[in-house]
Amino acid sequence: MAQSGTATFANLDDYRAAIGAARVNLIVTGGGDFNARLTWLTLDRLYLLHGREKLPRIGFFSFSPTRAFVSFRTSAASPLTYSAFDLQFGDIVFHGRGERTHQRTNGGSQWALISLSHEQLAACSKALTGTKIISPPEGRVLRPSRSTARRFLRLHSKVCRLVETRLELIANPEVARALEQELLEALINCLTAGDACGNPKRKQHHADIMIRFEEALAQYGEPHLNLPALCSAIGVPERTLRMCSAELLGMSPTRYHLLRRLNGARSDLLSADPETTSVTQIARSHQFLELGRFAVAYRTVFGEMPSSTLRSPRIKTA
Repeated sequence: MAQSGTATFANLDDYRAAIGAARVNLIVTGGGDFNARLTWLTLDRLYLLHGREKLPRIGFFSFSPTRAFVSFRTSAASPLTYSAFDLQFGDIVFHGRGERTHQRTNGGSQWALISLSHEQLAACSKALTGTKIISPPEGRVLRPSRSTARRFLRLHSKVCRLVETRLELIANPEVARALEQELLEALINCLTAGDACGNPKRKQHHADIMIRFEEALAQYGEPHLNLPALCSAIGVPERTLRMCSAELLGMSPTRYHLLRRLNGARSDLLSADPETTSVTQIARSHQFLELGRFAVAYRTVFGEMPSSTLRSPRIKTA
C-alpha cells in the first residue's frame, strides 16, 4: 500500500527533518515568518517529495549513494538555482551518485524530488528504452522537449493533488500501481534528454570548492571569518572562493558565515524555554559577543528582535 501525506511547517528545523530523503542544511536569507508545506508519496519503486516555501534560502543537500535522485522546479513563477545554474521551468536535475550540492532560492519556491533504487532505474529504463540509465558520477541538468517536460510536470502535479485531496484513491493498490508506472515512463523519457548546462567541468570544480568551504565552516568556531586562513585550509585563492561563493550562494563567504550563525541562533531561540534561557546565552553560544550588533543583524535578516523570537508562541507541525 502507498504511504502518503502532507503537512505544513512553521519551524525550519521541523521542515528540514521532514524532508528525510536527503540530509539538508537550510539557511534562510530573508526576513519574515517561515512557512512551508511538504507533500510526500512512497510507492513500491518511487519516492516523491514536493516542497513549497515562502522565504528565500540556501540549501546544502547531501544525497544517499544508495538511490538515484532527480529534482526540478514545479512552478514557472518560482526561480530555482542548482549549484550555479539557474534552472528553466522544465529542466530536470539528474543528481550524481552520493552528490552534495547547493540549491538556492531568491523568494518563495516550489520544488520536487523523486528517488528510486539504482537497480529499479536501470531495469525500467532498459525495458522502456532498450538502454540502462544509471546515475551520473556528477550532477547533470537535462532539458527535455517541451512536450516531454509538460507531460511529466502535469503528471507530477496530478499525483500531488491526489495525495492532498483524495487519499482514498492513492490507497487503492491498482490506482497506485498505475500512477507509478505513468510516473516512471514520464521520468525516464525526461532522463534521455540532452544536457542544458554549459561548461560542466568548470561548474563542477566550483561546486567542489564550495563543498570544501561547507566542510571548513562546520569545523569553524570563531565569530569572525578569517578568509586567508580558511582559503589556505581548503586550498584555493581568496579571489576564487569569493567568485565561487557569489556564483553558488549569491553572496560573499563572510555574509554566508554570518547567516549560518544567525540561523543557528534563531533555531535555538525558537526551541528554548524563555523562563530558563536568555538571548544573551544563545547569542554567546553562537559566538556573538557584541549583543547590540547581534540584535541589529538579527532584526535586519528576520524582521524582529531576538527577544521577540524567544517569547513567540511555539507552533507545532500540522
